[in-house]
Amino acid sequence: MNSKTLTACPGKYLKHLSLLFAALFMICFFSSNRLYATKCMPTVPTDSAINKNKFLKVKLDTEVDSILVVKRFRHMYVFNHGLLLKVYNISLGESPIGPKHFQGDRKTPEGLYYIDHKNPYSMAHKSLAISYPNNKDRQFARKYGKPTGGDVMIHGILNGDEANAKDYVGSDWTWGCIAITNEEVDELFTYVKLGAPINILP
Repeated sequence: MNSKTLTACPGKYLKHLSLLFAALFMICFFSSNRLYATKCMPTVPTDSAINKNKFLKVKLDTEVDSILVVKRFRHMYVFNHGLLLKVYNISLGESPIGPKHFQGDRKTPEGLYYIDHKNPYSMAHKSLAISYPNNKDRQFARKYGKPTGGDVMIHGILNGDEANAKDYVGSDWTWGCIAITNEEVDELFTYVKLGAPINILP
């Protein structure tokens, strides 16, 4: 390309350059957002840093834009711009130790995922879907020739068994999902932002 060519067809090349810059901007924008979500996920609160009793009892009234789960504590922490809003006691899969790898292993995933949709007609009251499996999960399962499984949710008590809700508390009873009470999933259903990152730690 020389100066004569540019002079002869400036509109054509300016249009191409505009499209190129627009494409580069979109790539950088989405990459930076995902990188931000990965780097800026809140860290595990310590017992000395928070009053768990206080944060277990509060009612949400603010959007939740990130979630942290610590499986060994059986706690789920929800945040808005890094500010801790509430702590939930949770139940995990029936085989709670270790990350989920395969369909039917009854394990809860570990890693960084996203809340990708909500279901008001769940078999367990209401549910928020976790974006398991991710690419790393698929590659691992493919290596062993097994299916990853899916449909990992944050949900409430099984429909029809609400009268026995107290029996679920303190036990790991799901097929790999994260379970809380119906009242708690109601407020998360209202306040959790779609696309919110959820970091699940051992």
